[in-house]
Amino acid sequence: MDEDLIEEAAALLNPEHVGGRLFGDVASVLVTESGRHHGGVCIDTGSGTGFCAEASAIAAMVTARERRIARIVAVWRDPSTGALAVLPPCGRCRLFISQLHPDNRGTVVVLGLDASSTLDELLPRSEWPSPLPPRFTRPGAPEARSALA
Repeated sequence: MDEDLIEEAAALLNPEHVGGRLFGDVASVLVTESGRHHGGVCIDTGSGTGFCAEASAIAAMVTARERRIARIVAVWRDPSTGALAVLPPCGRCRLFISQLHPDNRGTVVVLGLDASSTLDELLPRSEWPSPLPPRFTRPGAPEARSALA
């Protein structure tokens, strides 16, 4: 199953240099809870407004009115050797996936032919931290003033 998903993503690879930037050198395919497949490629821009292949696939999924991801994979092919590699999602994409639907913490992230992990396993300690003891509170901060009242 993962091999088919990896091959499906690899088929989307279409690297192209545009204005000194590289588009389409990473591709992603995701499978929704309903079994539909959505794919996309990365777009690099000089202004920082580009996005990862996972975000592109997710945009296609959301356009199709779905938000729950069952499996996702991203791939890149080394242009000098032709070797295909499976890439884990970057931190931004991990957080993005988790924010689309609470159940996406259980999304299976394909990490290789025989390797996968849940998004939850890749996002340890993603909950908002508890505050430090009061001695670390900055004087004059709203929480410090209310504690003194």
